[in-house]
Amino acid sequence: MILVLLGTQDKSFKRLLDAVDKEIVSGNIQEDVIVQAGYTKYISENMKIFDLVSQNDLDSLMKKARIIITHGGVGSILSALSYQKPVIAAARLSRYLEHTNDHQVQIIKEFSNRGYILSLINFDELGLLIKKCATFKAKKYTSNNQKFVKMIDSYIQEKSHISWWNSYKYILFCVFLVLLLLLIFFKIDILLFFYMVQ
Repeated sequence: MILVLLGTQDKSFKRLLDAVDKEIVSGNIQEDVIVQAGYTKYISENMKIFDLVSQNDLDSLMKKARIIITHGGVGSILSALSYQKPVIAAARLSRYLEHTNDHQVQIIKEFSNRGYILSLINFDELGLLIKKCATFKAKKYTSNNQKFVKMIDSYIQEKSHISWWNSYKYILFCVFLVLLLLLIFFKIDILLFFYMVQ
């Protein structure tokens, strides 16, 4: 059985379910597929789809699954890894209105580069990744909250991920301070000029 996890994000991830459905129709997936779809509305005769399931039911499904296909949410990836199953992860992308930004790309890249999961970038290659799961030996993930927090903190601190305000607030403060000092200086000069004229 293949379990697909779309998490609880309030945006649709229909694109991933389209890819899974395509693989079922083409015969690359010949086993049951169960989907925890969250807010994604999708109708398929090929998959059993649930909006949300209880944590106990989700745990039971993850234990039974041969492969877990998930969106790039950290919680979903870590849950799937805890069952030591092959995990294929696909990022929700902002350009498809699947998320507000593309942070899942970086999350999946980090987990994939470390050998924990398989990264699905090109959805047409889902069938190849499913076949690869038969021989994929994921590196065992050991929970290390401190290391994980450091990894996320490092990601957030990268200049490309810091908001424009955080990047430029000191420069803006200095410019404001200089303008304020110039205003005060010129105001004093103008007052002195008018005082001397009288």
